[in-house]
Amino acid sequence: MSAKEVTIARIYTMEGHDQVNQALDILRDEEKIFGVTIVRGIAGFGEDREIHTSSLLSLSLELPLVIEFYDEPLKVEKAIQSLKSRLDFKHIVSWPATAHIDSTS
Repeated sequence: MSAKEVTIARIYTMEGHDQVNQALDILRDEEKIFGVTIVRGIAGFGEDREIHTSSLLSLSLELPLVIEFYDEPLKVEKAIQSLKSRLDFKHIVSWPATAHIDSTS
């Protein structure tokens, strides 16, 4: 097993926008990012402080989504700049990490 320095980026957005499919296309086809996962939240709020939830009593059509991806630091920085300029994402965080890669697969 080998270790590799990477950067992880996380984008916070909402369901109901076409941004997610566009972001996937950019990350996969153009930026060639190593790994991407999209997670749907069960509840959350953003800058407007309005709660979006999956509760049956107050079902929101716009649930929170997290787009998370990682790769070499320079590739991630380039991908973030591309996503921000093309899709106008407002809430992106990133941090350094170590990927532990099994070289036998």
